[in-house]
Amino acid sequence: MTAVLRPTAEQQYAAELEAVAAHDDRERPPNWRLSPRAVVTYVLGGTLPDGTVVTPKYVGSRRLVEVAVGTLVTDRALLLVGVPGTAKSWLSEHLAAAISGDSTLVVQGTAGTSEDQVRYGWNYARLIAEGPSENALVPSPVMKGMRNGAVVRVEELTRMPSEVQDSFITILSEKSLPVPELSSQVQAVPGFTVIATANDRDRGVNQMSSALARRFNTVVLPPPATEDAEVEIVVTRAQQLGRALRLPAEPPALDEVRRVVRIFRELRNGSTVDGRTQLKKPSGSLSTAEAISVIANGMALAGHFGDGTLGADELASGLIGSVVKDRVSDTTVWQEYLETVLKERAEWRDLYRACLDVSGD
Repeated sequence: MTAVLRPTAEQQYAAELEAVAAHDDRERPPNWRLSPRAVVTYVLGGTLPDGTVVTPKYVGSRRLVEVAVGTLVTDRALLLVGVPGTAKSWLSEHLAAAISGDSTLVVQGTAGTSEDQVRYGWNYARLIAEGPSENALVPSPVMKGMRNGAVVRVEELTRMPSEVQDSFITILSEKSLPVPELSSQVQAVPGFTVIATANDRDRGVNQMSSALARRFNTVVLPPPATEDAEVEIVVTRAQQLGRALRLPAEPPALDEVRRVVRIFRELRNGSTVDGRTQLKKPSGSLSTAEAISVIANGMALAGHFGDGTLGADELASGLIGSVVKDRVSDTTVWQEYLETVLKERAEWRDLYRACLDVSGD
């Protein structure tokens, strides 16, 4: 099989899914590949009875994942809410892979998403030649999920126009999708459900109607609770990206990852880790996903243009690019952080000097 840049969850973790299924002796809901408890094991990781290690896909509260999986067992849809970078899409993909064995039934929410992408479209050549018919119908991911009893993922639900969002009301409440052109309807088979994601900090967001919100059980995914947890996430994902992209660099040193994570957390929280210095917050979210990107970019620089070891010089440009989104306000925030925090930490002087060099100061 030709290598792809980003395999789907069910492709990348096929061996783990198979191992978890082999040891899963609990009852499975209709059309589920795994039992609810086994889904949680796959997502959070663990050791199987035969010693097989299942890697954690999501680092966070076990109870949150159990509530999410428990929701999907019922007839309610699941809405994962959180600030950017809290692994909403990552978690929804792995839940779909574990439950349905297929995470590719996706509707991507944008300002240009149309109702046809949620309901169905038409092959216009056949429509003109034959008129409305089953053969001329082009099913959406939602219609496919209803017919197959599978999980459908809706990314960035609140980025869709409000009238398109409300297309889901009948689907979620009646579990049917009317096709008036054919005087018929598609009725969902057991196993069909929807996992939607949304964030409340991005621009261009359309508020959900209360009628639609009632059809979802909402689970809020918080940022990593501790610095150690965030460091673990960044290290794991950066190593995975390094292998996938075949970067000729060593795995990132824990100390370098911790520096990036601490900078992001301090700027996000508006104070240093010891609470002694209050800081201005930048306009961006400085999410865990952006920290992963900074480390991966640094590894690429170290591997292709350095000695293969990630250091301050490789981190500086990525840090500045992540923090300074608004050239006016964020530049002031970053300069203040450099002079009041980075400069005063003796063990971080190399990073301070590297950031000054990149800024041209």
